[in-house]
Amino acid sequence: MKKLGEDSFAPFVQMGDKVVEFTADWCPDCKRIEPDLPAIEDQFQNHYTFASLNVDEAPSIAEQYNVKGIPTFLIFKDGEEIGRLPSRDAKTKEQIESFLAGMSQKK
Repeated sequence: MKKLGEDSFAPFVQMGDKVVEFTADWCPDCKRIEPDLPAIEDQFQNHYTFASLNVDEAPSIAEQYNVKGIPTFLIFKDGEEIGRLPSRDAKTKEQIESFLAGMSQKK
């Protein structure tokens, strides 16, 4: 999964359908879901391009998008946020897949 930073975030989300995982190195729930992300990315490769953003390295972007907990997944279409799976509880692979499947049907 591509890693984004302060300078690469805006150009990445500007065109097309994108999923950005907001994460951090110290986040246990992020570490737990990390092994499942390549399979999720493969499953939805015809719908989305995926990337991650470390909130410690780009705090202004996390603040701009009001990301309060991690991992949080945001979906963008041509630069506009169109969906969000916030971190209220630890997410399972199935919850993430269900969210992405539902959002891909709405596009």
